[in-house]
Amino acid sequence: MVTDPLPLQMAAELFPNGISRYAVGGFLVGLGVVVIYIGTGIPAGASTFLESTLSYFSGQSRFQQYVSSRNWRVVFTLGIILGALAFAATVQSGLISTSLYEPGSTGTLYEFAGITLWTTDVQPWRLFVGGIFVGIGTRIGKGCTSGHGVCGVGSASKTSLAGVGTFLLVAIITAQVVAALGVSP
Repeated sequence: MVTDPLPLQMAAELFPNGISRYAVGGFLVGLGVVVIYIGTGIPAGASTFLESTLSYFSGQSRFQQYVSSRNWRVVFTLGIILGALAFAATVQSGLISTSLYEPGSTGTLYEFAGITLWTTDVQPWRLFVGGIFVGIGTRIGKGCTSGHGVCGVGSASKTSLAGVGTFLLVAIITAQVVAALGVSP
């Protein structure tokens, strides 16, 4: 009997549902980053894109650095939001089925205008507090996981490598503490 090599066995344990969905997602994220970088010369980090929208409302110099490039950044940010809504209304609702998507267990399906939609069971206050922590973390870390993890690591930035290592360590510890406390949505 022939067994799979050790790396394949490890991959099967880490990704029990296969790696195709992650490979497709990673390819699309990478392609998007390349297109943005080639088109603008700017690394694509979502927190910077969101921060650039504040230049419409604030006169602080920190936000005014984005004035010359904020219009396309807003389009990018809206694309993230509209893409998530389109995914929820088609794939997540079951209107379109694909083997690349497996429904999660922390949500509820409901009907709206003839379309099945999904909502999270996570309490709104937890989403709000989590968002505040993420916002603070992106400022302290000088960027977000997409900027550091995709663009920074891809360009071998020492700052981004340290940042991603920190992000992972804190996420793993937090997940373990939350699981040990028995916290659920």
